[in-house]
Amino acid sequence: MIKRNPFYALLVAVTFLFIIHTLVKNYLVDPGATDFLSHKTGLSRELHLPVWLNVMYVHVAFACIAMAAGLLNFSNRILKNKRMFHRVNGYVYMVSVLIVVLTSGYMAPYATGGKISGIGFNALNLLWLFITIMAFVQIKKKNVSRHRNWMIRSYAFCFTNMFIHLISTLFHQGFGLSYIPSYTVGVYGSIVLLMIIPQVIIGMLGPYHNSTAGKALERTKIADLD
Repeated sequence: MIKRNPFYALLVAVTFLFIIHTLVKNYLVDPGATDFLSHKTGLSRELHLPVWLNVMYVHVAFACIAMAAGLLNFSNRILKNKRMFHRVNGYVYMVSVLIVVLTSGYMAPYATGGKISGIGFNALNLLWLFITIMAFVQIKKKNVSRHRNWMIRSYAFCFTNMFIHLISTLFHQGFGLSYIPSYTVGVYGSIVLLMIIPQVIIGMLGPYHNSTAGKALERTKIADLD
């Protein structure tokens, strides 16, 4: 989808490192999520640890699959030379997003920060699902440009956890706010960033996709979908 994009190499590096960090942390370093669970106090419902952990493992696994699948589908080389892979991989991304949303919905009532954070996570889930469905609808209508824009918005949500922890760390360690309210700020702060950052990226990519070369590439994509 993205050609001659100076940000793609950076996106590849960030995504790769984040996936490795996520897998190592959750499956090797702290598979029992001891550190994360230590901040969950005053829960309104009992947390059944074995069930919660299994859901968390599924959540993490498919979040990483969504990140990898989405990254591959932004590759112009794959789009040009392996159209069928691009299409199938798109469905892999959609299914992965759905599983991440469902597992996140299960874990939301146990979110650090209680009900307020849980509401924030549910809002994130609904937004991500809606945006991803919009991307699917647009490609079915063969509107490649709008499909690309909605996919950029959708893919940004793969970095929700990263944004939450960056913001919560800033408020907790930088501003001295206690961990739980810092985490809640991180949840809602990530929603704001996930609405703004994709629009900035879309705006920066716009000039190329409105060029003659960009329109020609779009016509080629549409013809291939027929």
